[in-house]
Amino acid sequence: MTRYRQSPQLPTWLQDTRADTRPAEYAASKVGSQGLEDPNSLSEQRPTKMDVESYTQPFLHFITQNPTVFHAVDAIAHRLRSNGFIALSPREAWADKIKEGGKYFVERNGSSIIAFAVGSHYKPGNGAAVIASHVDALTTKVKPIPTKPTRAGYVQLGIAPYAGALNKTWWDRDLGIGGKVLVKDGKTGKIESKLVKLDWPIARIPTLAPHFGAPASDPNPNPETQMVPIIGLDNSDLAGSTTGEIPATSPLGGVGAFTSTQPERLVKAIAGQMNISDYSSIINWELEVFDTQPAQL
Repeated sequence: MTRYRQSPQLPTWLQDTRADTRPAEYAASKVGSQGLEDPNSLSEQRPTKMDVESYTQPFLHFITQNPTVFHAVDAIAHRLRSNGFIALSPREAWADKIKEGGKYFVERNGSSIIAFAVGSHYKPGNGAAVIASHVDALTTKVKPIPTKPTRAGYVQLGIAPYAGALNKTWWDRDLGIGGKVLVKDGKTGKIESKLVKLDWPIARIPTLAPHFGAPASDPNPNPETQMVPIIGLDNSDLAGSTTGEIPATSPLGGVGAFTSTQPERLVKAIAGQMNISDYSSIINWELEVFDTQPAQL
């Protein structure tokens, strides 16, 4: 989301383009034949000192409360509604809905949002001003089928980098999981998109202590085998199977259900957070891993 803010008051000589009313100091600040200005001589034109916390703290709060792209879009949509914007459906025609002076927005997949305002004197063919911004971030996503074999008693979660993330900054941090969950209503059969946020430490990518030598200082660790989050302990691979494979159990939600392809503990944690008792009602989800520590500046 891109916020508009009022620009600092410009000097009078910048506001008046009809005549050169610039002060004498301006001419003295010219250097060379290219007309370059010495910024140190124009200190009076700089914006006044601002209270940094007045705009950084709301932004840091927004990041902490909305750790995934889906939460960010939902928060922006809520803010737009509270300021008089009307939601439009991407599946419907807008010709008879958009009016002069109106304010509207549209979402796609819960991961992108477009808001626009129509001028009160707008006529078809007039120009338009567009400002765009990323709403996503460098992060790691839970794989569509994230179940991995338990190794040395550790339950692991398959994740994948997004936009170049999953580097050393993710190591040894308390990680939460959140995103979008598609849930089917058992009575109506309607599928609804809901948000979930497990904002407590549920995963961690551990590293070796430096005194372990070379294994702890590998500059290029394998992200598939050496940068995998641990989400629990289970010694079944040590007590029983010698292959490291996950023991066969009755699949959550039944055979063929989406939840049967997901880690059991993750399914139970998400279902418990969303008060879902029927695991088979979870049709799909799109999850991200995030740092549970509040945003800092």
